[in-house]
Amino acid sequence: MKKGSELNLTIEKMAIGGRALAKHEGLVVFVDKAVAGDVVRARIFKKKKQFAEARTIEIIQPSPYRIQPVCQYSDYCGGCKWQFIDYNQQIIFKQQHVFEALEHIGNIQSPLVHPTICSPNIFEYRNKMEFSCSDRRWLMRSEMGDNIDRSFALGLHVPGTFDKVLDIQQCNIQKNQGNSILADVRQFMKSSGEPAYGLKTHEGFWRFCVLRYSNAHDQWMVNVVTSVDKPVLLQTMSDEISGNHNNIVSFIHQISARKAAIAVGESEKCLQGQNFIEDSIGPFSFKIAANAFFQTNTHAVVHLYDTVKAYARLTPSDIVWDLYCGTGTIAIWLANRCASVCGIEYVADAIANAKQNCKANNINNCHFVCGDMKDQLKIQKEKPDVVIMDPPRAGTHPKVIAQLVSINPRRIVYVSCNPTTMARDLGLLASHYAVREVQPVDMFPHTFHIEAVARLERIK
Repeated sequence: MKKGSELNLTIEKMAIGGRALAKHEGLVVFVDKAVAGDVVRARIFKKKKQFAEARTIEIIQPSPYRIQPVCQYSDYCGGCKWQFIDYNQQIIFKQQHVFEALEHIGNIQSPLVHPTICSPNIFEYRNKMEFSCSDRRWLMRSEMGDNIDRSFALGLHVPGTFDKVLDIQQCNIQKNQGNSILADVRQFMKSSGEPAYGLKTHEGFWRFCVLRYSNAHDQWMVNVVTSVDKPVLLQTMSDEISGNHNNIVSFIHQISARKAAIAVGESEKCLQGQNFIEDSIGPFSFKIAANAFFQTNTHAVVHLYDTVKAYARLTPSDIVWDLYCGTGTIAIWLANRCASVCGIEYVADAIANAKQNCKANNINNCHFVCGDMKDQLKIQKEKPDVVIMDPPRAGTHPKVIAQLVSINPRRIVYVSCNPTTMARDLGLLASHYAVREVQPVDMFPHTFHIEAVARLERIK
């Protein structure tokens, strides 16, 4: 086997990270765009001593789990790479990924991993989408030969690339009205006379369009990011597009001269309405600024937070620490079940939002501190009975794990968006805490991503 070789492969399973797994003469081959049960013709594009990587070029025999994607961009777009897999099977694969990570990475034997809780909606579920501009549109095979202007694209990236952007006309995981707003934004940008930003040259004007949707109020925020300021042009854009959609309650213009492809501006102006939108999770309401973090699947997050509440098993006298608390949503969800919650977070803006959210929801027993987690755990005076932790994808620093062990809460509830780093961290805690159960919660249908909540009990 070498790079460029073509092989007939029978797909055995789905690997953590979303790719399919096959074996050829004892060597593991990771295969893109395949699913367990497929027999495929695949071409090797990377060969290592321990494994190879391949791309599917022909489906010889389709898996019973394979379905026809509803999206025309499915073969190219990184937004939802599992759309060709039946959803009922997606959630089984996700449960398996959590189980395998805990066993193989965390060395936790036979963990109790419950069946995945499904997302209430498998399309139109995202309340935030970031679309990139590019001065070089990436064409799908079906578009080859057509007389298409390739100097402008507004859409999503081809997976694994920074400079290949598909011009997305219809994204099925955002609310359908978002596609109409996106079309208006695209039309204005293309007719403005200003060029799209070059992801290689770092020259050009139009950079990003970020759409946020409030499920609670059926309202939109439009955030357009450019490389420099052109106030008259942007105000005209805001007036025109807001006039086409009477439920746009916020039109934001941000400016970013940085080369990094991050849809966050260094400065911000509100051109229409207010500089936030409001949404709700369960009975609680939240103000969401343009750059604020908010769970992207508003309906599914209720299942996630209810699982956290159930696993915390709080009593009225409990002191709770909420580590990596973000804007305080979990703290607020638990506040009426315990004596107090201390939220700790290193992002100052998130702490400010958390305090505002508590005030808006009449929550009086939460307080929040800003700083590095390793430092803050040392100086908190009231020790917790229960710790909730929802770290970033990279997981928790080993020093934080060691400090938790010394603090010795009776229970830890670990929330994760990355099974591999969760398994690593739970393995580090295993000598002092037993993993009693884990609940996967699907927040991202048609992707391999999965949230999971683990209940850890102190070993007596």
